[in-house]
Amino acid sequence: MDLPPTTEHAQHEKFERLVAEAGTLPPAATAVVHPCDEASLGGAVEAAAAGLIVPILVGPRHKIEAVAAAAGIDISAFRLESTPHSHAAAEKAVELVRRGEAELLMKGSLHTDELMQEVTARDTGLRTARRISHVFVMDVPTYPRTLFITDAAINIFPDLDAKRDIIQNAIDLHHQMGLGMPRVAVLSAVETVTTKIPSTIEAAALCKMADRAQITGGLVDGPLAFDNAIDPDAARIKGIVSEVAGRAEILVVPDLEAGNMLAKNLTFLAKADAAGIVLGARVPIILTSRADSLRSRLASCAVAVTVVDARRKAALVTA
Repeated sequence: MDLPPTTEHAQHEKFERLVAEAGTLPPAATAVVHPCDEASLGGAVEAAAAGLIVPILVGPRHKIEAVAAAAGIDISAFRLESTPHSHAAAEKAVELVRRGEAELLMKGSLHTDELMQEVTARDTGLRTARRISHVFVMDVPTYPRTLFITDAAINIFPDLDAKRDIIQNAIDLHHQMGLGMPRVAVLSAVETVTTKIPSTIEAAALCKMADRAQITGGLVDGPLAFDNAIDPDAARIKGIVSEVAGRAEILVVPDLEAGNMLAKNLTFLAKADAAGIVLGARVPIILTSRADSLRSRLASCAVAVTVVDARRKAALVTA
């Protein structure tokens, strides 16, 4: 049975507040890469209507215009950079960023790997010294805090050094969104360190890296099992004394498979909304799925615009 509007609003107030606040910021010029289906093209246009982005549509003109005509979407106000195919669209979009004409990238109807190949190209891409990673920003109706899950889309089996950057990217995002100092739980199957489960050893090492300021800006603890990371009673029953346990805001998963399953479980069983963003490149990258709701698509844009605005303000301070 469908939820009544008032209940639906209450369940997803975190994302609704996020989109409303981001809509008060200057919109970001956004290269939308190969928006050749109704979901990706419509999402970009809706985000523009919400005052979040100024889309630059990058892809085959005839395909984009055909999709717009079939779906009744008006794209006449938007710049369109025509390319012969999706690979060329990714290349062109990255070029727009390098030339300073776009502050964001937004994935359209091409595979993530195709876009990221251009982003990570050694000589022509958007690499920085930081490892590129993905964060799901989640509005879980049954959890009082905005919940980050990382990395569930880019790094398949990250090593210790990659996990350090994955954590730092997520912590920086938490601050840029104005959410304060986060509690970071490094997840495993258990909360004790054992050689039988390598992720527990990496979790312990990451905590020591935080102690030595190799990771900054957040409270890091682990290994923690999922239950005692997010439930105070579970942490208390296990006798875990921690500033993070039971109140985590960032969940760092052992690998992409675990993160992907966790995020999708929350989405489909707990009715959570998930916004997806890639960090660590020169600009944030908005990743959406064809299965995403409009609210999730707008929230992904809102997160990215908030990051851009924080970077603009930081640049003014250091200028």
